Amino acid sequence: MTILFYDNTLEGFFTAVFEIFEFKYVDVSIMPSNTNQNSFFATIIPVYTNIEKSDRVLARLEKQVGKNGIRELLYAFLSETENVENILYRVIKYAVENPTLNVLKDFSNPNVLQVSKLVKSVGREKHRMEAFVRFELLKDGIYFAAIYPDFNVLTLIVRHFKNRYQDQKWMIYDFKRGYGVYYDLKTTEIVTLDNDKQILLQKGDSIFDEKEINYQKLWVEYFDHTNIKERKNTKLHVQHVPKRYWKYLTEKKIF
Repeated sequence: MTILFYDNTLEGFFTAVFEIFEFKYVDVSIMPSNTNQNSFFATIIPVYTNIEKSDRVLARLEKQVGKNGIRELLYAFLSETENVENILYRVIKYAVENPTLNVLKDFSNPNVLQVSKLVKSVGREKHRMEAFVRFELLKDGIYFAAIYPDFNVLTLIVRHFKNRYQDQKWMIYDFKRGYGVYYDLKTTEIVTLDNDKQILLQKGDSIFDEKEINYQKLWVEYFDHTNIKERKNTKLHVQHVPKRYWKYLTEKKIF
């Protein structure tokens, strides 16, 4: 077996796919560079991301499956599901072997069906992040939101928040993956924070602006007073707002 190790980026993955066809690898597997592998007899080949190769794969696929198809492949990739690289490679191989067919519509193919399921899961997580993320004003005037999504959806929600909060500096940080997006009123950029800063941002009140602390207290008090305890329906509530999203909501601090 030949194992191609890539750098965990979409461009790196597409580069690996290109090289499989370029060098005609047969018994092959694509793995992220941080994966531990115990196959003693496997041939290990590092893949160095090549934008030109990546773009050629992307252009070839877009002609066949369209922009929406590329979006589906991206969503599946961002699911970070184990072995997703090889599921996607088999779908791409199927597309190459059937150039007149939009393979992403062929749900009789098990790999295509798996991609479809991943797309739905990632899309659902994206929408819930857009609905439940809450910003908190820091002492330095930046609105900050911490997230811990099941899937790597941060880059998918940037446009939503950039359009919604154009007049505020903000940062959304994915603590599960150790990177964030910062908006400075003009552009967005990917940022990473050292461990000390991450710990500080997760501590809470000490970094909040005084107005933010007062606002949160007022909101919790308002929510508590308007909540009719006799009509509480926890089962229905959890259906609409799953418990794993409660940590984002200010009003849940009273629970």
